[in-house]
Amino acid sequence: MVPFVPIESRLRSIGCHLVAGIDEAGRGPLAGPLVSAAVILKENVKIPGLNDSKLLSSKKREELFELIVKNSVDFSISIIPHTQIDKINIVEAVKLANYNCIKELRCKPDIALIDGRDKQILDIKFLTVIKGDQIIKCIAAASILAKVTRDALMKHYAKEFRQYGFEIHKGYGTRIHRNNIKKFGRCEIHRKTYKIKS
Repeated sequence: MVPFVPIESRLRSIGCHLVAGIDEAGRGPLAGPLVSAAVILKENVKIPGLNDSKLLSSKKREELFELIVKNSVDFSISIIPHTQIDKINIVEAVKLANYNCIKELRCKPDIALIDGRDKQILDIKFLTVIKGDQIIKCIAAASILAKVTRDALMKHYAKEFRQYGFEIHKGYGTRIHRNNIKKFGRCEIHRKTYKIKS
């Protein structure tokens, strides 16, 4: 088990009973959407294998996705398309996705714990935590929901835009992906405002 910081229980002890974790996937890719997720886990729940999504295999993330959903009081997922990212920039897109996540929850949280350090536009109390997905249970859970959802979307796009290999790199700027962009140009789901390294 990952030694998560017990911040959720500490917050509950001072009256913040509904604690939402928020994290996003897709900040850096050259193509595809940004996905944020918010999760309010059941109190004192134990989810074996829970960890930062980046440290888990695809198979393990998919297994944990189902466990997280079953062991949550509430959860929501927000998707910001590549066109919106190009219009407002990725930092603003993350803020909007996080705002939408909280808005779409059926249970309004008393506080949100958010991975990273970005400013937010939430209308509830929140704390930002650098590397929160590695040390806080509800943020780790959110990171998995966001990552699994985004990966599924990119696999879907891979069937439409077969020449780019989205099912392999999920839109990130790997050498194979960059070479395919040079060969075929950008496709409909590429972020036009993102520079492509040679």
